[in-house]
Amino acid sequence: MSIRVMVVDDHPMWREGVARDLTEAGHQVVATSGEGRQAVRVAAAARPDLVVLDLQLPDVSGVEVIRGLRAALPEVRVLMLSASGEPQSVLDAVKAGATGYLVKSAAPAEFLDAVRRTAAGEPVFTPGLAGLVLGEFRRLAAAPPTPHDDAPRLTDRETEVLRLVAKGLSYKQIAERLGVSHRTVQNHVQNTLGKLQLHNRVELTRYAIERGLDG
Repeated sequence: MSIRVMVVDDHPMWREGVARDLTEAGHQVVATSGEGRQAVRVAAAARPDLVVLDLQLPDVSGVEVIRGLRAALPEVRVLMLSASGEPQSVLDAVKAGATGYLVKSAAPAEFLDAVRRTAAGEPVFTPGLAGLVLGEFRRLAAAPPTPHDDAPRLTDRETEVLRLVAKGLSYKQIAERLGVSHRTVQNHVQNTLGKLQLHNRVELTRYAIERGLDG
């Protein structure tokens, strides 16, 4: 599946290399930018499915860019591609709305796989970072609970999938656990996102943990 991608990085050679890898993999690079504020403006016009975004930019931080992108294009997916694997950087990006976070030392095949999965709404993290994010969500969920009587009603299977999402399982792992196809899991997740008015699997994970479905 061809994905419409925008690449945002202030290093021209790196930006062009990423764009070339994406194009050779069959994706459509609809725009590139080396500055954060410009990236938000350009993205609003180019309307990419996915933005590959560096954390450190010359004018504003990548976290600020994420917020701007999500305000201009609520459905856009954001994959951070950063030299930093610092826990706080990862958490700040995810809280702002990033769907995935990959360090720049990742192999090209790993990067292209992350692009495909992030565009599909899966949270994708450099090995070791997924547990960090889930741990932070659990910490935030430890706050006093609030009533959820007005929460939309999910089917038993949607709730079952949601529980496995909260445990950090991938679509493939969920499909194997339930004995269904990868596409079926994707459909359940998309239906649940629609019912709960959430935008991606990261938000869905936090929703599930806040309701104690990760036990």
